[in-house]
Amino acid sequence: MNSFFKFCPSCASTHFTFPENRRFLCNDCGFTYFHTIAAAVAVVFTFEDKILFAVRNVDPDKGKLDLPGGFIDPGENAEEAACREIKEELGLNVAPKDLKYITTAPNNYLYKNVPYRTMDIFYECSLQTDVISIAAADEIQDLIWVNRNAIDLDKIGFVSIRKVIAEKYKI
Repeated sequence: MNSFFKFCPSCASTHFTFPENRRFLCNDCGFTYFHTIAAAVAVVFTFEDKILFAVRNVDPDKGKLDLPGGFIDPGENAEEAACREIKEELGLNVAPKDLKYITTAPNNYLYKNVPYRTMDIFYECSLQTDVISIAAADEIQDLIWVNRNAIDLDKIGFVSIRKVIAEKYKI
């Protein structure tokens, strides 16, 4: 069985099914848990012909390239979450009107051995400068501007980001 649960959270039974980590069903007490999609945002910052990448300082994919962003909190819409995450990670004040919707892409996010499936919502934001600093050093090792024609997709950590960068920016 490929489950991150070892026991039913309700009755502690070991008699359950959890096919594809989607729907947990305890055969003894009937407890049901739906492991649904988590919503996340990512922002492609551009300056001239460059894209800003963050080097992850945490797992999953520590040391790999990422885009600034993160999970949407309850009560937030995607634009609010993107603006909040950018403020937390880069110290930048970005308004929802500054964000240009790109697309969505599914992703897998293994965190502390729990396989989360996410739906990543991508935005683009043009900047007037390439001088950006890290506000969340616990999450980001470094910030790197990469010319669009020099992006190495193999250095990008998440499949959703690789897909969007490759398709949108013709890498």
